[in-house]
Amino acid sequence: MAGKSSSAEKRHRQSEERRLRNKAVKSSVRTSARKFTALAQKKNVGEAEAALKDMIKKLDTASRKGIIKKNAASRKKSRMQRLFNSLKTAQ
Repeated sequence: MAGKSSSAEKRHRQSEERRLRNKAVKSSVRTSARKFTALAQKKNVGEAEAALKDMIKKLDTASRKGIIKKNAASRKKSRMQRLFNSLKTAQ
């Protein structure tokens, strides 16, 4: 019985590299979302706005690369923006 073909091994290496890269991007998006919500709960408007912009940038990048779906990115951005708007009006 022959071993794996070299093309199959290469494909496996490529998919593993992509999986790790995608995992890092998703983790970064989640971290920035947590950072924003924490600042929003503390009612820190200035820093929350900066964190929101950073999170939106990361979501857009991940969406453009196909790491997360376009509608999922839009939904998350919309929810975070609504949270931020309610934070601003509460002041």
